[in-house]
Amino acid sequence: RSSDLRALRVLSKITRSDNIQFDGLARVSHVTDATDWRVEYPFVVLHPDTESEIAHLVRACIALKLTIIPRGGGTGYTGGAVPLDKMSAVINTEKLESLSAVELIQLPGLDQPTATIYCGAGVVTRRVMDRAEANGLVFAVDPTSADASCIGGNVSMNAGGKKAVLWGTALDNLASWRMVTPDGLWMTVERLDHNLGKIHDVAMTTFRISRFEADETTPHGTPEILQIPGGKFRKTGLGKDVTDKFLSGLPGIQKEGCDGIITSARFILHRAHTYTRTVCMEFFGQVREAVPSIVEIKDYIDAHPHAVLAGLEHLDDRYLKAVGYATKSKRGARPKMVLLADVVGDDENAVAQAASEIVRLANLRSGEGFIAVSAEARKKFWLDRDRKSTRLNSSHEV
Repeated sequence: RSSDLRALRVLSKITRSDNIQFDGLARVSHVTDATDWRVEYPFVVLHPDTESEIAHLVRACIALKLTIIPRGGGTGYTGGAVPLDKMSAVINTEKLESLSAVELIQLPGLDQPTATIYCGAGVVTRRVMDRAEANGLVFAVDPTSADASCIGGNVSMNAGGKKAVLWGTALDNLASWRMVTPDGLWMTVERLDHNLGKIHDVAMTTFRISRFEADETTPHGTPEILQIPGGKFRKTGLGKDVTDKFLSGLPGIQKEGCDGIITSARFILHRAHTYTRTVCMEFFGQVREAVPSIVEIKDYIDAHPHAVLAGLEHLDDRYLKAVGYATKSKRGARPKMVLLADVVGDDENAVAQAASEIVRLANLRSGEGFIAVSAEARKKFWLDRDRKSTRLNSSHEV
């Protein structure tokens, strides 16, 4: 087709011709994401080799009058990567997989160097988690899709996960990020005076926004300072508000690709605690009786002097049925609700005692508790929430 040839001629000046795909296999594999919604096939799929190509590709797509759709691992459940227009270009960022070593960086406004890691948008989340863990550190962004989702999506969706209870979501852990805007400009957003914790704990947050031309070096205007009250980022009593796409005007975060294409990001890392216990609580009574245990457990750990809740996840009846959850209880019946919690600390006895008390709290609400001690058993507890599984050892401590 003449439209294909024209697009190929324009785009091949920017990226290799084999990165420009009009074939049916490429188009059908990019017609949907984890939603499985299908509306239109994309006109073309682009797989840039480098971060530097993105801005030029965006400008070329604008000239070709193509709707631009950024895509990473395709694990989203909002339909953000689903083409709605026949004349659309999907820009797949999976090749942007540069991953730095753990780097001690002097972040703007801080007195001491901070452990950070720099990631390309196409890096799979699990790779970042593993690199941090190998250095005795924690990468806090931990979505259920960590084995398939990519960093660009984690930023644009403000991904959280079980660790958000202690360290917050992607927003709380970002030091800076780069993106290409819908008009083909480069944008760098830097957090100033990072509190190395949850963003809503500070009275005022400050970001520096710098824009550059497609060559990445020529400034486009002067840097902008954006100040946002910390409390604006969380809905009181509810935590992350997924409906707030404006997010006080902060570019890129929680925008599902509408503000532009995330190309890379630098995250802060946290010190790993010495001891961890994973507690699985299965509730067999009425849900209204079980749900208050979530608050009771969190209140108990928050008041504990030597133990911290580093992960907490709630699984309801529909989810348990969907994954074919295999109960650890000898009752045999599927529980009505499951809570998974990571209890951590540097005092082994205190962590063990706190885990046991959590089990006791569950017992008071028609629940049973199971404690995993070894790294292998703890990993298995968490994996069992995601897939059909065989019955684990039913003893109360592994």
